[in-house]
Amino acid sequence: MIVLLVDGYNMIGAWPELKQLKERDLSQARDLLIEMMAEYQSYTGDRIIIVFDAYHVRGLEKKQLNHKVEVIFTKESETADERIEKLAGQLNDVRTQVYVATSDYAEQRTIFGQGAFRKSARELYIEVKNIENQIKKDVEARSEVQYQPKIPMNKEVRELFEKWRRGDK
Repeated sequence: MIVLLVDGYNMIGAWPELKQLKERDLSQARDLLIEMMAEYQSYTGDRIIIVFDAYHVRGLEKKQLNHKVEVIFTKESETADERIEKLAGQLNDVRTQVYVATSDYAEQRTIFGQGAFRKSARELYIEVKNIENQIKKDVEARSEVQYQPKIPMNKEVRELFEKWRRGDK
């Protein structure tokens, strides 16, 4: 199993559309990141955990599940880096490969020591965009497929059967 731990505010600060959105509405930037990672998760099947600092969201620690993506808001005194390091250590075992998405150099060095791999914000962004493009191509290819009946028949007969099927007269 592959687990991807995502430093949420690190991605928001690095991805162009999220960075722009953050200036107007941080909450919307968080929601868009979660949606993008949900699409990534549905395509890859990986377990995705996004961690946000409590610095931006005051209050108690909060966990939620959005579209099969786990979202964690740390405790007020805990940073996202601390939580990610803790999770990387807990989740990394023989059956699980842990990746951490962050461009924080100190964080990368720490998670390497725990046996986890890193993805920079830029690498993850490129992967997400490639997956979005692949999904578009798959949808376009499926919409172009024409139904071919198993019994050969001419076009007029096929159209007549289609009208009957739809209840048209």
